[in-house]
Amino acid sequence: MELKRVVVTGLGALTPIGNTVPEYWNGLVNGVSGAAPITRFDASLFKTKFACEVKNFKPEDFLDRKEARKLDPFVQYALVSTDEAVADAGLDFENLDTHRIGVIWGSGIGGLKTFQDEVTSFALGDGTPRFNPFFIPKMILDIAPGHISIKYGLRGPNFSTVSACASSTNALIDAFNYIRLGMADVIISGGSESIINEAGMGGFNAMHALSTRNDDPATASRPFDKDRDGFVAGEGSGTIILEELDHALARGAKIYAELIGGGMSADANHITAPHPEGLGAKLVMSNALKDARLTTADVDYINVHGTSTGLGDKSESKAIVALYGEDAYRLNISSTKSMTGHLLGAAGAVESIAAILAVKNDIIPPTINHFTDDPEIDPRLNLTFNTAQKRLVRAAQSNTFGFGGHNASVIFRKYED
Repeated sequence: MELKRVVVTGLGALTPIGNTVPEYWNGLVNGVSGAAPITRFDASLFKTKFACEVKNFKPEDFLDRKEARKLDPFVQYALVSTDEAVADAGLDFENLDTHRIGVIWGSGIGGLKTFQDEVTSFALGDGTPRFNPFFIPKMILDIAPGHISIKYGLRGPNFSTVSACASSTNALIDAFNYIRLGMADVIISGGSESIINEAGMGGFNAMHALSTRNDDPATASRPFDKDRDGFVAGEGSGTIILEELDHALARGAKIYAELIGGGMSADANHITAPHPEGLGAKLVMSNALKDARLTTADVDYINVHGTSTGLGDKSESKAIVALYGEDAYRLNISSTKSMTGHLLGAAGAVESIAAILAVKNDIIPPTINHFTDDPEIDPRLNLTFNTAQKRLVRAAQSNTFGFGGHNASVIFRKYED
């Protein structure tokens, strides 16, 4: 069976450094930090008092006020970034077979704010179970693709993927496979997350996972820096329209890039810590390269998981050197989490957009906030510190790794007839 080709025809983003794709890309190439003191709640008693929040966002600017109240923020974000992507792709659903258009969406946690509010309200009450009738439909992970499909009348494959911080990359891989196997013409894919609330920040603080650099939030996310002290929580959404090539060409769609491979693996090591030698990371990148039928010489950029944790950054850099060999030293590597923070289940989609635009524009976004070299990270690696770099990007790989040892990686290439 000949596999069909899959291309990217639309993008949408709602991020801590920009509420549209052009704003997000501008923030990336200019090295803008999205970290600032938390405004969502009073964080004065928390170990970490800052995060990468979405800014200047009012759901009523995009959604009916009454309907917005029925949606957790992670669903609001999903609908907004998807609106942008659908418009960007020029999709006219009235003239397309909506039975062959689906939605596959990723989120690591889903409606945490809704869960927190409802349980807190019950705990503070007299024991009478007074719950909002929208409690469950607002909270469950699969409700985001459900709302997207309902809005546009899409009756193709529709579900959510959950693999912690790898969730939306797994969603992209599933979407890729459905299209190349001929089971769909178009899939709206991506991910969204909203965990900047008391439960989210308190939970990650209890794990000692977050940076506590409260004196300087803007520089707190420091991937690969010797003095990194944890990740910075982020929120937002990324939507990518994946489309079968002939279907895209038939309707005259613009094409950003081609998705050519996806890989998955497990660390099988620890519930939160990566394998110290990066064995799972090496395997997932190798699997993606094999699926794409590329060699290490064909890739010019890796958008790494790069969360700014001590173990994670070190193990991922080891994996790149182990797999890529001498080719590792001609690559550009960068962590855009240095700017956006860690969007958890949405990270894969938002960072894939960065990889796609790097391929399209031949610009590598930087890893900002680098001050001190880490002697345990190979100094020959070009980690694109602090300033964007121009270069030909024939293909870009995007890595995401999740708690539980879940690893996922995708590869985008310049589109050629």
